[in-house]
Amino acid sequence: MGRPDDEHLVDLAARLECDDPRFARALGSGRPARPREYRRTGAWCTLGVAVALLTVGMAWPEGFLVAAGLVLAGIAVPMFDPHRDRPPR
Repeated sequence: MGRPDDEHLVDLAARLECDDPRFARALGSGRPARPREYRRTGAWCTLGVAVALLTVGMAWPEGFLVAAGLVLAGIAVPMFDPHRDRPPR
């Protein structure tokens, strides 16, 4: 008969596999990978596009590009917060 702790560990492993399969596979293989909360590739790409739009908008006096760059920068900055999905206390 299984111990109660084993049931909790199996439940935890199943929830981790559903939540972040890449991280769970990395744990199983012994090769570390960042959890989903700390992957910021999308944030860096969005911020890079925003800076490019701002730069081009200032080089060519085009207000639409500057405005689009500012909006994208405003979208990208909160993406760097690893705990953005948690409700505030």
